Amino acid sequence: MTSDSTPRVDPALAAGNRRSLAGYRAAHFRWEAADGVATITLDRPERKNPLTFASYAELRDLFAQLRYAADVHAVVVTGAGGNFCSGGDVHEIIGPLVRLAAPELLMFTRMTGDLVKTMRACPQPIVAAVDGVCAGAGAIVAMASDLRIGTARSKTAFLFNRVGLAGCDMGACAILPRIIGHGRASELLYTGRALGGEEGERWGYFNRLVEPEALLTEAQSLARELAAGPTFANGITKTMLHQEWSMTIEQALEAEAQAQAICMMTEDFRRAYRAFVGKQKPKFEGD
Repeated sequence: MTSDSTPRVDPALAAGNRRSLAGYRAAHFRWEAADGVATITLDRPERKNPLTFASYAELRDLFAQLRYAADVHAVVVTGAGGNFCSGGDVHEIIGPLVRLAAPELLMFTRMTGDLVKTMRACPQPIVAAVDGVCAGAGAIVAMASDLRIGTARSKTAFLFNRVGLAGCDMGACAILPRIIGHGRASELLYTGRALGGEEGERWGYFNRLVEPEALLTEAQSLARELAAGPTFANGITKTMLHQEWSMTIEQALEAEAQAQAICMMTEDFRRAYRAFVGKQKPKFEGD
């Protein structure tokens, strides 16, 4: 197997370093886990759920731990109070940043980028449930998720240039064009304008729109559907979707051949065959 085209097995995971996260106690947001689905709720509704240095770091570390979670197979990210996330807290992040020197600023931007890295590296599909304001770093968290369900009243804004920064924040110039296309991504990143819910659905940013009162229920229902599927194979799908961005077609075909051969060695694959022969619905167990 080639080093640049094969899903890697983490040595710690291979050594049995799996853990339960159902009882995880979050310090800077709400965390609930049941039936294989975890829900992360950004919970500062009075400020439209902004992120702080501490919540950035906790989210980064939590998504890193999810790589080893034995009891979480899909994740929902949402916000409290009718909004998703207003971005970095103006008083707790933006204010301090203007007083920092270059080395400290680079430490911060690398830390925020690490949140996106851990979101993309965890094997669980992530569903963003987006209502109301979804701006700045909040737009990035939704973008870095695997699927997005929105509402007609949602407003997504990559507003970095509105505060004198480049649009290339936390992977936006790499990921957003792959979701909505280069021209549309350029428009949002150059202007910082808000993308409404219906326009976002037309552009492919949202997989679908639902009524606000049904948003969390729909997102969790989708997550449960994913969690009930072949979770090992779903993790491989997520890995391949991410890794194949930088591959040629020939490299991608070889990587997928190897990845699929690995999946064919799983018990879930054999369960699916036996269920098909028996005209039953397969019950996947992730092994």
